[in-house]
Amino acid sequence: MRIQVPVFVRGKDAAGDEFLELTRTVNISSTGASIVSPRPLRMDEMVTLTVPAPSPASARATVGPNPTIQARVRRLQAAGDDSLVGVEFLRPLE
Repeated sequence: MRIQVPVFVRGKDAAGDEFLELTRTVNISSTGASIVSPRPLRMDEMVTLTVPAPSPASARATVGPNPTIQARVRRLQAAGDDSLVGVEFLRPLE
């Protein structure tokens, strides 16, 4: 499904440096997603995705900790100054 969702990405870039950045998805399915990354990543690198959620004070419902999604980089494509990164989730979304 083509949908833009803000997402924090944590992992190691192509230089081996750890990073945490806020970016967005381009599309998402139950088994993976395509995200925009200004950082060069490596194939098969593990990343952790976290969807930011409103704080409990600003939400009407009680919100627990933001769940993380473990994923592996499966595709890299240049897109101007950024890269489109295809990731495969280690466990499909329910």
